[in-house]
Amino acid sequence: MAGKSSPFQMDLFFQALGDNTRLRLLNLMGNREICVCYLVEVLEQGQPKISRHLAYLRRAGIVAARRDGKWMHYRIVMPPNAGAAQVLSQTLAWLKEDRAMQADRARLSKACCNPAKFVALQGAPLPVPVDRPLES
Repeated sequence: MAGKSSPFQMDLFFQALGDNTRLRLLNLMGNREICVCYLVEVLEQGQPKISRHLAYLRRAGIVAARRDGKWMHYRIVMPPNAGAAQVLSQTLAWLKEDRAMQADRARLSKACCNPAKFVALQGAPLPVPVDRPLES
C-alpha cells in the first residue's frame, strides 16, 4: 500500500489503548526512540509477546519502527486524526502520573544507566530522545 493512506480506524486505535501491556510500552517510549530489547527487559516479558503488542500499536498508527542492523527501534507517532492525537497526548500525560508506570520508567532508567547488569542489553543502543512524536 505504498503511497496510499489508509483511513484512520477509530476502533483499532481504542483497542490498542485498551491493553495494559501496550500502555506500558507507550509509557516507556514516551518522547524517545527505544530498542525492543529494553522493552523486553523492563517489562520482563518474552520478545515474541512484546513484538506482537508493538505490531498491534503499529497497525493502529500509534508507533513507528526503524531497523538498525539487528536492532529494532520504536517511537510514538501522533495519529493523523486530531481527536485521536488529543486522546493519545492525554493518555501519555495520564500514564506519567501512574505509580506503576513510574516504576517501569525508573527500571528503564536503571537499565539505561547500567546496561552491563542486564545480559540481554549488552551491546544494545541506548534509547534516544526525540524532539516530538512523528506525524503519521
